[in-house]
Amino acid sequence: MKFDLTAADPHSSARRGVLHTDHGDIQTPVFMPVGTVGSVKGVYHRDLKEDVKAEIILGNTYHLYLRPGLGILREAGGLHRFENWDRPILTDSGGYQIFSLAPIRKLTPAGCEFRSHIDGSKHIFTPENNVDTQRVIGADIMMALDECCPGDADHAYAKKSLDLTKGWLERFARRFNETEPLYGYSQCFFPIVQGCVYPDLRSEAAEHAVGLGADGYAIGGLAVGEPTEKMYEMLEFTCPLLPADRPRYLMGVGTPANILEGIARGVDMFDCVMPTRNGRNGMIFTWNGIMNMRNEKWKDDFSPLDPCGTSFVDTAYTKAYVRHLFIAGEMFAGMVASEHNLAFYLDLVRQARSHIEAGDFAAWKDSVVPALSTRL
Repeated sequence: MKFDLTAADPHSSARRGVLHTDHGDIQTPVFMPVGTVGSVKGVYHRDLKEDVKAEIILGNTYHLYLRPGLGILREAGGLHRFENWDRPILTDSGGYQIFSLAPIRKLTPAGCEFRSHIDGSKHIFTPENNVDTQRVIGADIMMALDECCPGDADHAYAKKSLDLTKGWLERFARRFNETEPLYGYSQCFFPIVQGCVYPDLRSEAAEHAVGLGADGYAIGGLAVGEPTEKMYEMLEFTCPLLPADRPRYLMGVGTPANILEGIARGVDMFDCVMPTRNGRNGMIFTWNGIMNMRNEKWKDDFSPLDPCGTSFVDTAYTKAYVRHLFIAGEMFAGMVASEHNLAFYLDLVRQARSHIEAGDFAAWKDSVVPALSTRL
């Protein structure tokens, strides 16, 4: 994998670049739709490519390990072939699921013991078998196994958590370097910089991760309970500690405003379930603000879903019709909303790239963030 920086905003830390992989180039800043179990919920791959214009999607190691399982994925020739997606894929290691499974998991220096949320069966992720699992899945970008520390953790817990993550990271990197890809194309891995909301721990984590000389770096443990301003503070502190010639990935974030603020602080890559999960529940993101499609006010509004949108569904269907679909409980409602929201998020980062190239990103960002956060 190779990363080329092509432009920088003179009034912020926003960067424009291209990430080259064996499955194609990725224009950054980029938003990556989440396809946890081998699909982006409610959206055809055809539409992801042609309408949403996604260049990379995610999969999740924890969920794919449990089902369909490694035997099926290996027999299929990896996740790309299994789900018929010929563009890049990034897989999370399952660290966030470890965080969310707190009542049914046990963390030790050896790894993480957990019970399946499906049938209660016992499993263990070690740094070594996590590498092996992601080799079988075949993602272009693999995430190192870590513990996602809660955003409200005290310093003592955050330090203990970071020490565990650092030990796992060293073993993950060793195993990665000892093994080879299985399907004839290259893979890389990103260490995850943890440290909660404590600058000394973020600095320690970044120094340790950078020492491994990886192809890119992720910033984890944010948007997990800490105040939004504290998240921005940690980004401002952490991004300059990471190599300028490597991509920076903020995991699991977030709202349109969060993404623009992250770009302004030097982040290149984002993912979040919000466009699809919130979309399935009737929330539509637009350049003019946020709409709850269940609201009575849209009942007889026959204007396009989003006149400023770039998706096919934005002008094909009216607000009144989409509201009707939600009130009637139609599956198609979530499909329309998901496709629109993903297309909007991809348009958001596309516009950001354009303004970085023009040198006016900071002013543009400040002008649009208030509207993006408005409830209509």
